[in-house]
Amino acid sequence: MFYFSHLLRDEEMKEVIQETGMGVESIEFSIAENLDNFSKTLLSYEKRLGKMGCEKLLLHGPFLDLNPVSYDLSIRNVTMKRYEEAYQAAKALGAKKIVYHTCYVPDFYLLIGWAERMAEFYREFLYEKDNSIEIVMENVLDRIPQPMAEVAEKIEHPAFGLCLDVGHANCYSKVSCEEWFQTEKKYLKHLHLHDNKGDRDSHLPLGTGTISGNVVRGILQEEQVKTCTIECSTQEAILASFYGAKKLFENKRTDNREEKQ
Repeated sequence: MFYFSHLLRDEEMKEVIQETGMGVESIEFSIAENLDNFSKTLLSYEKRLGKMGCEKLLLHGPFLDLNPVSYDLSIRNVTMKRYEEAYQAAKALGAKKIVYHTCYVPDFYLLIGWAERMAEFYREFLYEKDNSIEIVMENVLDRIPQPMAEVAEKIEHPAFGLCLDVGHANCYSKVSCEEWFQTEKKYLKHLHLHDNKGDRDSHLPLGTGTISGNVVRGILQEEQVKTCTIECSTQEAILASFYGAKKLFENKRTDNREEKQ
């Protein structure tokens, strides 16, 4: 269930994998330069994953300078091209899930018609693809959860769902993480875990900011949320967050057994 972002040196990644058994959410194919050198990057990264001992893989898709709902057809086409390249990388590497940002920028893009255009983009992107790789859409600067839930409702594709980044929700939105969860839970398939104090996206270890452990625990209780990624940038923060999240998850299983009894 647990993954962590490839934000450490490869040797540190190996140490964390050996200690925890976690999988990796790779950012390698979110970078335009790597996508431009696709074959070379693919071969190189496959070898690196082998040396790290990574057996479970997710990908984080490209997002910089992209916009799935752009009215400029050239920008939309480039976005589709980059998303497709990341998808092909996931296929080649055996990744089970790809995370894409909404790319929404408040006060610059209007929300009128946003969900319709986003659903149209993803229906085109998912056309004739099988269901072997799940596609999840993540909140970043988004201030409210309803438009993302509306997109998922409109798409109604078995391989499409939402990724709730509780850290982003906590610092970029005035809506509580609990409300984000309740609004999106029908469509949630992935979770990004990191903490902050509500002032900036600081990616602190879980339990050291203002995000409620009860909210995280509630999300882990959702059966369809099969995976969650710890997004911290130091080995110590990743391990602290992993053991904290694991404890919450184990408490969930204990509660379930007690309810059955």
